[in-house]
Amino acid sequence: MASHNQIFRLIITFSLISWLMFQSHVSSQDKVNLSLYYESLCPYCADFIVNKLAKVLETDLASIVTLRLVPWGNTQIAPNTSWICQHGPAECLLNTVEACAIKVWSNLETHFKFINCVERMHLENRQSSWQSCFSATGLSQTPIKNCYNNGLGYRLEKAYADETASLNPNHRFVPWVLVNNQPLQEDYQNFIAYICRAYRGRNIPQACKNTALEINKTNVPDSTGPRVCFRG
Repeated sequence: MASHNQIFRLIITFSLISWLMFQSHVSSQDKVNLSLYYESLCPYCADFIVNKLAKVLETDLASIVTLRLVPWGNTQIAPNTSWICQHGPAECLLNTVEACAIKVWSNLETHFKFINCVERMHLENRQSSWQSCFSATGLSQTPIKNCYNNGLGYRLEKAYADETASLNPNHRFVPWVLVNNQPLQEDYQNFIAYICRAYRGRNIPQACKNTALEINKTNVPDSTGPRVCFRG
């Protein structure tokens, strides 16, 4: 027969587990949705992924964000259903490869690690050597090859094409960034301020405390000009 102390410990343990599950649920509900619509060989998309998003995932800001990557961008579908990618066939290939990475490695940290590597290769003008990212990240190329060759990659990209086409308002360029489904348009590089403004949870990340939350409500590009790839 269990002693009073044992029963008390069981009650405390059960209560603690229930509290943690509740806290986890609340935390999930409080997260801010961040969506990036992009294409693989747009230099501004690559710069945003490598020099902005990558740093976010290394800070406590990542704890309040649910990030989605949608690699389709400004690709067009021809009357014969072939794809016309803005930066040529290599972009169609890499968009599909990155779509496969998102699917087969559903964990954000895993697929982002690979995509970040591929995009960094582009910034370094070494995009033709993108396959070296498998060894650089310690990830197997087999599931990506299978996804690409068995038609899954095509179906994933078709779904991304439909999703991108249904954006309201329509995207005008990439990178096209949404915070809680609201497009940031030309002010996309200020996305951290929008995330911090949108967050309604109790645990404020240090990144939000350190950020000047200035939002460009006019959506007018700064004097350096638009850092985007416009739709053709």
